[in-house]
Amino acid sequence: MTPHRRIAVIGNSLPRRCGIATFTTDLERAIANSRPNIETCIVAVNDHGQTYDYPASVAFQIRDDVVEDYVRAAAFLNAGRFDVVCLQHEFGIFGGEAGGYILELLSRLHMPVVTTLHTVLAKPNAAQRAVMERLVETSSKIIVMAIKGKEMLRSSYGVVDDKIEVIAHGIPEFPFAEPDAAKAKLGFDGRAVILTFGLLSPSKGIEVMIDAMPSILQRRTDAVYVVLGATHPNLVRDQGEAYRESLMTRVRELGVESHVVFLDQFVDQATLLEFISMCDVYVTPYLNEAQMTSGTLAYSFGLGKPVVSTPYWHALELLDDGRGVIVPFGNAAAIGKEIALLLTDAPRRQAMRERAYATSRSMTWERTAERYIAVFENARHGDWLKVVARTGPVAIAHSPAASDMQLGHFLSMCDDTGLFQHAVHSVPDRAHGYCVDDNARALLLACALNNPGEKRLSEVLTARFAAFVQHAWNPDTRRFRNFMGFNRTWLEDRGSEDSHGRTLWALGECARRDANPSRQRWAAALFAEALPTVMTFRSPRASAFTLLGLDGYCAVAPDDLRAREIRHSLADGLMSGLASVETPDWSWFEEGLAYDNARLPQALMQTGIATQTPGYVDAGLRSLRWLMTQQTTPTGQFRPVGTAGFGELRQPPRAFDQQPVEATATIAACLTAWRADGDVEWKAIATNVFAWFLGRNDLSIVLVDPETGSCRDGLHPDRANENRGGESVVSYLLGLADIRQLARVNVGVAAPAALRSIGA
Repeated sequence: MTPHRRIAVIGNSLPRRCGIATFTTDLERAIANSRPNIETCIVAVNDHGQTYDYPASVAFQIRDDVVEDYVRAAAFLNAGRFDVVCLQHEFGIFGGEAGGYILELLSRLHMPVVTTLHTVLAKPNAAQRAVMERLVETSSKIIVMAIKGKEMLRSSYGVVDDKIEVIAHGIPEFPFAEPDAAKAKLGFDGRAVILTFGLLSPSKGIEVMIDAMPSILQRRTDAVYVVLGATHPNLVRDQGEAYRESLMTRVRELGVESHVVFLDQFVDQATLLEFISMCDVYVTPYLNEAQMTSGTLAYSFGLGKPVVSTPYWHALELLDDGRGVIVPFGNAAAIGKEIALLLTDAPRRQAMRERAYATSRSMTWERTAERYIAVFENARHGDWLKVVARTGPVAIAHSPAASDMQLGHFLSMCDDTGLFQHAVHSVPDRAHGYCVDDNARALLLACALNNPGEKRLSEVLTARFAAFVQHAWNPDTRRFRNFMGFNRTWLEDRGSEDSHGRTLWALGECARRDANPSRQRWAAALFAEALPTVMTFRSPRASAFTLLGLDGYCAVAPDDLRAREIRHSLADGLMSGLASVETPDWSWFEEGLAYDNARLPQALMQTGIATQTPGYVDAGLRSLRWLMTQQTTPTGQFRPVGTAGFGELRQPPRAFDQQPVEATATIAACLTAWRADGDVEWKAIATNVFAWFLGRNDLSIVLVDPETGSCRDGLHPDRANENRGGESVVSYLLGLADIRQLARVNVGVAAPAALRSIGA
């Protein structure tokens, strides 16, 4: 997927003090940091004549009550030739009746608009409904942060499902940590800390929590309730600090002055994260159910905090299934009871912490930015249009050359540095340079082509991929860099956890299967040097990729005791993730599905086979069987998890966009399952998955060119992506290599017809 070059976000912006400003700023930063070649800016809306000392990311300012500013903002965006505009909408931050001035801006834009709704009103007045209907009409996509928002848009406003995306509120990446160090630093050492943070206003229900303190103190005399946050600026403007003073009076009347602390501060993110880190329980005692999202709730949940909350919409979804505690609105006795129970039950509190942290990994700003970018891509191409339903069998395209390993396009995507990331149609796109992810995959392909019956890659080309990996290693950070510009300049000092794990996988396979003994020794040495870093990682895919690499490395270095320890530690981590999330209808390692899904069960199975640990094998088989139920249509064809659904919590996978990497991972996992339990059905499934490349897919489109070995980048709802980048061609060739090896195993055995048509 080719990223956009210019993206503008419209909303409030820090240092303005409000939740929308924080969200807009965080979203813009996350999108800007997600790709080296994305240029972003903010169009900031100022309130009631206020001015702010904005950072350079704010490229244009709108006075909320000056309609001409909205018109000028549209002209600015059009002149800047932005690819997409992302609007942050909340009633009350734009001028005009029901915030209607924003429509003057949107109606003049020449690019698609993606609108994030921070509020969906169940009972709008006539003006609010009219604005909402125009927003929906003008926007290519609508994003909400809770499933409830999607339901309301569908039922109350008639918005079609395919126009709505549910993307959870982003959270910062923060390590899972015990609260003691932060308590000591912030002056709360030895206290049981209950925290609420955010702009202070009567709707937050702080007085209910204050009323609960006496009952909590009966069970935990060391408890302290910290209320962190400045009073909402609008409240200060209208009433001064009367609300805060009323709360302090209530504290004095209850005699809990030494157990309630008000910190009248609007803190920066680093300080805020320290305060969240120190708390034992986070509480949101809001008084109104009609709260579609809460950034404070998302942040606290994302740092692995036990949460006690009233049942507003966001909390009901996020804390469902025991991930937190829900109490009735305005019920001080219930809040006090539940908080006291948590503060006096350390094992339960710790289990809730671990589950919250594990569940929230799909919500990090890095993951959120990826999902927004996927939505932007769809919006730009109008892909929200529904695909006409297809019925009946889908013919598989057969070609005499389909069984041949054609490397023409793959070779054209390589230069003397390595494999290019992207292509424009079939032409290598130098503008996007290279990445270690794709060059590691290319090294894996070089190893796969050392199998019997395959034509090896040239020594020069294999050495080139190895050299790219070597150059990617940064000994100062103990991490592999990922993105490199066409000028051979690294664009970062470290890549993602997943890219590090994938590189270890390639090194492990190279150590075991490379044709050059010297390069095998190099790969083993670099693998051993880069391996310990993964023990600091949180990504389950990084663990899975590393385990696949350890399968190769441990075969050639059986005496490396530290590697064996790490191998079991990573596998146990995947087992723990599965145990903490799995339910009868959700047998998976995370609360949502993302990319390269099948690599997780594959890694567990391969590790279980190699270490003779049946529990790993059983868990891998169980989770892969469940994954296949999610990736198989009622007519029996393979439908890989679509990028549009990445990160959605416990939802059936979206159909689009479908990408080759998913098919390749699933083929490999199914063949590993076959080796694990001997069930020949796994071979048939792997063959059926490979048929996705050949046209047995939702659009009946052949994705590969058998003459050149190129592969389209995936399936949109209405067409194939005609670009044929590095990841796609390597994914196809790796899948083909697996199927060709399976065909050789099946010589003399009655293989399925589809398998015979593509075997060598």
